[in-house]
Amino acid sequence: MRDPRDIIRRPLVTEKSTDLMEQNKYVFEVDLKANKTEIKKAVEKIFGVKVDQVNTMRVKGKPKRFGRYTGRTSDRKKAIVKLTEDSKGIEIFES
Repeated sequence: MRDPRDIIRRPLVTEKSTDLMEQNKYVFEVDLKANKTEIKKAVEKIFGVKVDQVNTMRVKGKPKRFGRYTGRTSDRKKAIVKLTEDSKGIEIFES
């Protein structure tokens, strides 16, 4: 089994993700190869909460230009994690 900190890359704090926190949902950037059960176990182990549901989506990289050179940003994967009703919340997002 992989280390949970390799699966969860970083929390994503945007305007939309802050609105989702009212519904007890939190957004993370995760490893491209991680599946929903790995993400659920990693969040439960790192933050000590109970996860009810995990939704994932792949975000394609955008084309970028650097002077006369063209390239792309990296593809990434986002996970929206819904906690159970009795879970208290994740401290990283609260501060």
